[in-house]
Amino acid sequence: MPRRPTTPEQITSEALLHKTARGDGTAFRALVIRHQNHVFNLAYRILGDRQRSEDVAQEVFLKVWQTATTFQQKSKFTTWLYRITVNLCLNEIKSQRRWRWLRLLHVLKTNEVATEHLIDQSPTAEELVIAQELNQRITKALQALPENQRIALILRRYGGLSYQEISGVLDCSVSAVEALLVRAKRTVQAFLEKK
Repeated sequence: MPRRPTTPEQITSEALLHKTARGDGTAFRALVIRHQNHVFNLAYRILGDRQRSEDVAQEVFLKVWQTATTFQQKSKFTTWLYRITVNLCLNEIKSQRRWRWLRLLHVLKTNEVATEHLIDQSPTAEELVIAQELNQRITKALQALPENQRIALILRRYGGLSYQEISGVLDCSVSAVEALLVRAKRTVQAFLEKK
């Protein structure tokens, strides 16, 4: 009985990366399609700017293509990918510090990515206003956090990563991740309780 060819959807991301490292453009395209939304959403949560997040996401996949041969299977592919994304976001933040207040203003005005998670499918006008106000406060609270706390909280809450995976992304111990998350949650909670 002839063997059916394996489709990119049936191959693990690690196997697709291995093929990418050998120059397989089809495998690389499958990786991009599979992970582009996660990378963009993570970058958007960190940067708060759609255009810059799109630029970083493109840069992430360029880096994946260029460094596919350096992947060591000590961690999952997604941990490696998120680490690249976080590092590029941090580089972007460092290079754009003087425009920080403009980015915050932009985040407060355009919250469509974050609002999706807070708003019911058929909200009333009042519910929509309340959800948008809460979302703006959460976004503002997240942007006020120190970078490591903000990234740890975003990876945990919106990325669904485990403490171990976050420690791999941030290159720190699991106990350091726990401490970052405790401090971040306390700070956000205190910010939201302020009137």
